[in-house]
Amino acid sequence: MADARVIHFEIVGKDQKALQAYYSDLFGWKLKTDAPGGYGMTDPAATGVVVGVGATPDGSAGHVTGYVTVSNIDATLAKAVSLGGKVIMPKFSPGGGATLALVADPEGHVVGLTEV
Repeated sequence: MADARVIHFEIVGKDQKALQAYYSDLFGWKLKTDAPGGYGMTDPAATGVVVGVGATPDGSAGHVTGYVTVSNIDATLAKAVSLGGKVIMPKFSPGGGATLALVADPEGHVVGLTEV
């Protein structure tokens, strides 16, 4: 898989089940909700990318985040910081072999990273 492809975006907020129902009804998405915490994910064959719909860990209002593939999250985090960005969530694994992190650009816009 090539670097810098957008492969996932997520929509998270206070009421996971309501958000899942809303987007399922709005777009006809079938969400598989057997991930930890009931996080729902679409089949990328149906939506073009994986779309995740879930709850914010801290109960905040939520956000929409796109995830970009990179070959080395640590190096990308360091580069983001050197360019004036900020690490919002350090590298972690939510399970299933995925590795993720979040960075904010100098204006505060958040982008997710996923290691391939």
